[in-house]
Amino acid sequence: MGSDHRKDHHKNTSSLDIKDYPEGLFRAKIPHSSETEVCLPPQGESFEKDEMIIVKTRYGNDMVKVLGPLTDLSHVRKGDIRTLVRRAGEGDLKKAESFREKEEEAFRTCREKIDKHKLDMALVSAHYLLDEPKVMFFFTAENRIDFRELVKDLVSIFKMRIELRQIGVRDESRVLGGLGVCGREYCCHSLTDHLSPVSIKMAKEQNLSLNSMKISGPCGRLLCCLSYEYQYYQEEKRKLPNEGSRIQWDGTTFKVIEVNIFSKRIRLSGGDGRMLDLSTAEISYNKESRSWELNPLEI
Repeated sequence: MGSDHRKDHHKNTSSLDIKDYPEGLFRAKIPHSSETEVCLPPQGESFEKDEMIIVKTRYGNDMVKVLGPLTDLSHVRKGDIRTLVRRAGEGDLKKAESFREKEEEAFRTCREKIDKHKLDMALVSAHYLLDEPKVMFFFTAENRIDFRELVKDLVSIFKMRIELRQIGVRDESRVLGGLGVCGREYCCHSLTDHLSPVSIKMAKEQNLSLNSMKISGPCGRLLCCLSYEYQYYQEEKRKLPNEGSRIQWDGTTFKVIEVNIFSKRIRLSGGDGRMLDLSTAEISYNKESRSWELNPLEI
C-alpha cells in the first residue's frame, strides 16, 4: 500500500507535457478568492475568455471565470487539474448575483458574532458556494482560534453548513485587492497564478534597498514582483565578475565596485587611485587562471 501511495503521489506531482492534452488546458479564476485553477475541457468543447463556468474547486462546485488557454505546463501537476461541471447558465448567473448581496449581510453578521465572543481574529470575506448549502468565512489571526461557539451561533442563524478558513496576510491581500506602491493593482490579486515564495536574497541580487518599508507590500511581506526578474539577474550576473572581484592591469590591482547588467558597464577602482569605467565586452574570463582579465589594447 505504501509503495502504491508513493507512485500515485509521484504521478500527481510530476510536471506535464502539453502534447498529453491535445484538447488543451485552460486557466480560470475564482472571483471570490482570486485564486486560479487549471481546467480540462470536455472533448470537443472550447471556452471563450471571460466566460463563466462551474468547476469543482477545492472549496466545492463554484463559478469561475475563464482566463485563457495554457501553452506551458511545466509548473502544472496532474493533481492540479480541476473537473469541469458545466457552463454557467442564466440561472447560475442570477444565483451568483443574489449570493453577492447575501454575502455582505453574512459578513456583517459573522463580524458581530466574532465581537460578541471576543475572538482575536479579523474577518476577511464571506462566500456562498453555488451548488451546495454552505457559506464560508475567511479570516486572519495571529494564533489558532477556538471558534466552536462561533460556528454554533452561525449554524443557528444560516441553517446550513458553515466553514471557517484561516488564511495568511498574503492571501488576505489576494482576496481583497488594492493598489500597490507602483500604482497598479496588487499582483497577487490581478496577475499571479499562485503565491510564490519571495526572499530577501532576491532583493540583494537586484541591488535594491533592503529597507523593509521599500520592498514590502501592503500585506507586510516582501513584494511579489521581486521574484519576476530574479532569474534574469542571476543569469546575467553569471556572465560577469562579482562586485569585489580583483582584476590585474597595468601593474595595478583593480577592484570591481559596480556591475550594471542593463548598461553593460563595469566600474573598477585601482589601488593607485585610478578609476576605470568599462564595457562588459572589454573583459573576459580566463579558464586556465580562473580569473577575470582586461585586455589593455581595448582601453
